[in-house]
Amino acid sequence: MSKGESTQDLAALNRETQDIWDRNAEWWDDKMGEGNDFQNLLIGPATERLLELRPGETVLDIACGNGAFSRRMAQLGAQVVAFDFSERFLARAKERTTEHKDRIDYRLLDATDESQLLTLGKRRFDAAVATMALMDMATIEPLMSALSQLLKQGGRFVFSVMHPCFNNADGGQMVVETEDRRGEIIRVYSVKVSKYIQPSVAKGLGIIGQPVPQYYFHRPIGVLFNTCFSAGFVLDGIEEPVFNQPTEGTSAFGWANYKEIPPVLVARMRLMGG
Repeated sequence: MSKGESTQDLAALNRETQDIWDRNAEWWDDKMGEGNDFQNLLIGPATERLLELRPGETVLDIACGNGAFSRRMAQLGAQVVAFDFSERFLARAKERTTEHKDRIDYRLLDATDESQLLTLGKRRFDAAVATMALMDMATIEPLMSALSQLLKQGGRFVFSVMHPCFNNADGGQMVVETEDRRGEIIRVYSVKVSKYIQPSVAKGLGIIGQPVPQYYFHRPIGVLFNTCFSAGFVLDGIEEPVFNQPTEGTSAFGWANYKEIPPVLVARMRLMGG
């Protein structure tokens, strides 16, 4: 959100965002299942490496959607509290959870409401995860403030987002060109960036064909990280994963072709000791 945005405007935008995800939930769940190539090849492995999950730890899954990563963490031995503000997504998450039911507690909560989040219990969690969710939130300050109280001292927060530099719905264009390289005609894949430094809001499609476009809240890396730093976190791990080979059905503008440009950013923040 821009600095001039009022609390009333923010609340209205958050309600509209919630309605959009309720309308898209079943369609997204049908498409995503237990994860697409982005989740299974890029985001999931990087998140697991940075999370360094240990069996028996208690983890908060923020904006869990259909619960795919919640189930993965439960499989790895964690006790998971998973929440989302979409009732329809949570219903699908519960339907899909057929194993390790005793390890996942699904809750209906709004990640932009600090008071709701604090009902989960201060200093309860060893770690927290937000998988491709922060760019879907109208504001992230309440979440960061809550996490600084929900996590144990030294607890880690791992999040993934569309890479703010290269995968910006409001200021990035994917480009495919041809080049004659010593007699061989090859394709050259690049990204043209026309906007970056100012936070912005734009609607777009997460998956082509979804019922309604969703909001994307672009935050440059400085804004994203500094919001975490202001809440008492330090950055101590980062990955920018790329596809190392084409995936099934890759189109000319598929990210699997852009092997030198990361479409996602995965970071680990750690709560400083008090």
